[in-house]
Amino acid sequence: MRYKLTDSEWAAIKPMLPNKPRGVPRVNDRRVLNGIFWVLRSGAPWRDLPDSFGPHTTCYNRFVRWRRAGVWDRIMEALAAAHDAAVQMIDTSIVRVHQHGACIAGKSEQHMGRSRGGLTSKVHAVVDANGLPVRLGLSPGEAHDNRLCPELLAGLHPKTIVLADRGYDADWIRALVNEQGAWANIPPKRNRRGPICFSPFLYRARNLVERFFNKIKQCRRIATRYDKLAANYLAFIKLASIRIWLRVYESTP
Repeated sequence: MRYKLTDSEWAAIKPMLPNKPRGVPRVNDRRVLNGIFWVLRSGAPWRDLPDSFGPHTTCYNRFVRWRRAGVWDRIMEALAAAHDAAVQMIDTSIVRVHQHGACIAGKSEQHMGRSRGGLTSKVHAVVDANGLPVRLGLSPGEAHDNRLCPELLAGLHPKTIVLADRGYDADWIRALVNEQGAWANIPPKRNRRGPICFSPFLYRARNLVERFFNKIKQCRRIATRYDKLAANYLAFIKLASIRIWLRVYESTP
């Protein structure tokens, strides 16, 4: 069936899953993960999960339980540890919130923002020189692009080049990058006073972060937000990023 983990992908992710040496053996991890990835890619409700993946409640409960335990975060961090630190690119992408995800109180707490187009969320991402995801975040759709910069641009390597569009042209962002020994290659805004150092040639590579958003939005569960909880939606974004990394590991000889 489509969207299932290949043998090499499963071999790469299996050691990073929680062990359960005692108690009642849990349902096969690979089958459950295949069910979770099927929901991610197809965008279908959990209750429409094919019977071949087992009960949909089992897949959903495992997805939430491991999200709360930080399993998806640890897998993402482990895979992204091999990223190319020479260049980092940061950007955002707007996602529309489906009416099924919007029916919850406290929308602002779940990173849903209202605009003329309806409820939206904004996905923040930092990718490396190969367009592979390094750090991810979520905010309401009307929030400024640079809202999560302190978290996403923390821990830069010295001499790293940070690429971003004009929305990130702010003195405090440049200072944040410079304090870590990195360099921000950001085009200046039209109202900026005084010259700054900017390389249009290096800036051409920034399209890799746009390609990353195109890749994860091939997953219908990400292209449209159906999840009421921001934590669940962000977990799906991390799962899509994990799948990208797994395919890189699979293709590496």
